[in-house]
Amino acid sequence: MTNHRIRVGIDVGGTFTDAVAVDAATLELLGQVKVPTSHHHEDGVAHGIVEALDRLLRSVGREAGDVAFLAHGTTQATNALLEGDVATVGLLGIGTGPGAALTRRLASLGKLSLTPGKKLPLHYVHVADPDDAPAVRSAVDKLTGQGAEVLVASQPFSVDHPDGERAVLAVAGDAGLPATATHQITSLYGLSKRTRTAVINAAILPRMLATADLVDASISKAGVTAPLMVMRCDGGVMSLDEMRRRPLLTVLSGPAAGVAGALMQERVSEGLFLETGGTSTDISVVRRGKVAVRQATVLGRTSFLNALDVRTVGVGGGSMVRISGGKVTGAGPRSAHIAGLPYACYADPADLRDAKVTTIRPMAGDPDDYAVVDAAGGRFALTMTCAANALGRVPEGDFARCDQATAIAALTPLAAMLGVDVATAATALLDAGVKQVKAVVDTMIHDYRIDTDAAVLVGGGGGAASVTPHLAATAGLEGRIAAHSEVISPIGVALALVREQVERTIPGATQEQILAVRAEAERAVIAQGAAVDGVEVEVTVDPQTSTVKAVATGATELRTQDRAHRADDAERLRAAAASLKTEPDRVRVLAATAAHTVYGSDVHRRFRADRHPVRVVDGDGVVRLHSPDARVETTTAGQAQEVLAQLIREGTSYGDGGERAPALRMLVGARIVDLSGVLDPQPLLALARNELHTRSSDEPLVALVEVRS
Repeated sequence: MTNHRIRVGIDVGGTFTDAVAVDAATLELLGQVKVPTSHHHEDGVAHGIVEALDRLLRSVGREAGDVAFLAHGTTQATNALLEGDVATVGLLGIGTGPGAALTRRLASLGKLSLTPGKKLPLHYVHVADPDDAPAVRSAVDKLTGQGAEVLVASQPFSVDHPDGERAVLAVAGDAGLPATATHQITSLYGLSKRTRTAVINAAILPRMLATADLVDASISKAGVTAPLMVMRCDGGVMSLDEMRRRPLLTVLSGPAAGVAGALMQERVSEGLFLETGGTSTDISVVRRGKVAVRQATVLGRTSFLNALDVRTVGVGGGSMVRISGGKVTGAGPRSAHIAGLPYACYADPADLRDAKVTTIRPMAGDPDDYAVVDAAGGRFALTMTCAANALGRVPEGDFARCDQATAIAALTPLAAMLGVDVATAATALLDAGVKQVKAVVDTMIHDYRIDTDAAVLVGGGGGAASVTPHLAATAGLEGRIAAHSEVISPIGVALALVREQVERTIPGATQEQILAVRAEAERAVIAQGAAVDGVEVEVTVDPQTSTVKAVATGATELRTQDRAHRADDAERLRAAAASLKTEPDRVRVLAATAAHTVYGSDVHRRFRADRHPVRVVDGDGVVRLHSPDARVETTTAGQAQEVLAQLIREGTSYGDGGERAPALRMLVGARIVDLSGVLDPQPLLALARNELHTRSSDEPLVALVEVRS
């Protein structure tokens, strides 16, 4: 048996630190460990990370030199903002004339509320000329004298002319003060929003720098030479040096790790990921193989932080049933954990003797309609997990599974009180909890225009079985629980790709400017350790906001997966047919490359044009791309420009907003190149040409074109 190198993912939670080892070639989970998070150790969370790594390596029989990739996710930045444990920020505004008036207004950022009764600690000083070194030095001295622990330089239009902010940073560096500038955080216009984002980043900078240094030193001491990465809030990872510059990117990274696991391990191309714990469920979207990201709200205000769009519902595996008037009226938001009660379904059957239902207030001020059972062994909570086990919805080996007979016994008193059988009572409990989750899922499906024909609901977290299977049945969607769902977050950390996003405001962007933004994003991920030949870049041009965005992703090593099983033609056909919701004999092969096969069918409609849905299936039988209606053409890299030009010309639509090129995706080599974010035909062709310039002229290429409505 070959011992491949391993990828290690470590998820630092508020209570526990979980670590997993994944085979770098097969991506198989090899082992997992859990240790208490070491908040109060002199080395902070770094101690727990090293302890988890040490135990993990011993459990899988490997050494530090076997680690090819190591990444960790942390809630430290999020917790610092939630708890108000931040550094005092010195904000140095730059400018004269009207610019001075704009920057002076930024002093009001000190009014940002961290926690009830606590404001963001901030002091403001203004300098007119950033090249006047004595004046800047005096301003820095004044800020440090007022208690500033970190500095932010802000100047209008610094995204175009950053020299003023750089000059201030140089003086701050001489003073030994950690510092950041607004142009380093984002290249988008909007002085107030840009500075607000930079200030929040600075407020957590000293603490995160200290943590980064401790983790770096501890991992190096342990003998790991692999690059150390940190989970980002958009589902990727970044280098430790990049985290030192922009620690704000780790805020909200906890849910991002889970959806990264769904994306990379479960290989979801369209659907929603639901990470369910004991008290709540985090819901996020995967559309066309990409995680849904939006600008996050931090400290109650919008920011330029691009984070996973996660929506949280107060329903989890431990959510307690609520009853009134002889009916189940709800589940949660209080959980057994908050009430300090054990789950009834995990009790010893003898402890459930003589059980009677009563209602309580879990916390002072709560309604007194939360149902519990008082029995021979004490008081127990009736939870979503109890109901799922009673109905046999929790699969064998699942983290939340218990003896079904015990779960039935736990719910029997409730069923008797409601005047129904146990199955009906359990279903009512799950209905009440899932109803709240479904409302959010329906909204996200609508918001992101998810194709429900291809969508799948994937559950993760220890409470996944209490929500996802019942939700899928209720919503009429395909659903499943992720493999190793209780450690899906550290698996996501272990498998995540290096990611960087570059965004520019460029009115009337030219082909050269768009390609320059793309190249900048590509260079950024390579600089952070991504293998050059494996980098993929997705470009989006928004003519309404004049923004050009490039998102680059890449692995730190080229992944040549050594899988034990590859799907044959029949398996791939069945996967495509199942996704297309039709019989295999009604599906035909439209095109193929060495890595992917394109399948299609026809949907005939009486009063509208027929549709031609398409599915792209990889060698493992996984649907990697879908389209509700697409044209498919096969060509070669050498002939692509002529063929693509014609396809784009024929697929371009015209309206009051001007011309709109079709959505173009290309299958070439092992890659799916997504150029659907570009609406202008000429830049679209330029980007396609850029993607193909290193390919041999006879290499096969498949183009998928969707005309925009």
